[in-house]
Parts: sequence; C-alpha cells; structure tokens
Amino acid sequence: MALKRRNKVNSTFSMSSMTDIVFLLLIFFMVTSTLVAPNALKLLLPQSNNQTAAKPITTISITKDIKYYINDDGALKRVSFQEIEPFLRERYGVGNDDIYISLYAEKSVPWDEVVKIMNIARRNKYKMIAATAPEN
Repeated sequence: MALKRRNKVNSTFSMSSMTDIVFLLLIFFMVTSTLVAPNALKLLLPQSNNQTAAKPITTISITKDIKYYINDDGALKRVSFQEIEPFLRERYGVGNDDIYISLYAEKSVPWDEVVKIMNIARRNKYKMIAATAPEN
C-alpha cells in the first residue's frame, strides 16, 4: 500500500522579511544620527590634565569676541549676559545642589568675564565645571 505524504516541507527561504528589517534599521539610524547635535562652537580651551566625574546638566560657552551661548536641550542658543541668570533660574531653579554647569571659555577670554559667570553660579548655588582641553 503506497501512502503519500500530504504536507510537503518547503525548503525555500524568503529574504523579503530580512530586507524589511535591514531597511527599518537603516531608516532608524539615519533619523537618530540627524538628532545628534554636537557642540558647534570651535573653542580653543586652556589645557589641563584633571578630570571630573560630575555630569553637567547644561553648558555655557564664551567665545573670544565675548559672545555667550547656552546649550538649550541640545541646541546652542546665543544669549546676552543679562539673559543667562534668568534663563538658568527659570530652567533649573535656585539652590539645587545637584546642578552642575560646564563653562567653556576660550583661552583669550578676559578672566573677569569668566568670573561673572561663576558669580551667577555662586548666587544660585550651582556648581561650576571649567571645561579644558587635555594636556599633551
């Protein structure tokens, strides 16, 4: 008696689902790579070999021609000196000891401009981190 199998196993492999996954990953990486906004200012920072483990919540940058920039949710926003303290107070409050602000000041910036930013941090009880370039 000759019995036949009713269900045949299909030995072909379909690549269509694999290509769908590859294209979805490609689209995902293209979209997320455009969301990354690196610090667009090229500053010549002073050199140091010290590092801190604290993670700053925002950054303030001072260029050599005394222009101020604040990192506002990943985008650099140009502000005047008078706008810095109200911006920080509105965004982060006053007296919170867990707020670390990173200060990027070019080498040629006069020291009194850096001290003015440090005074804002001291008045509002923020902790200031001076950003430096690594020593050679």
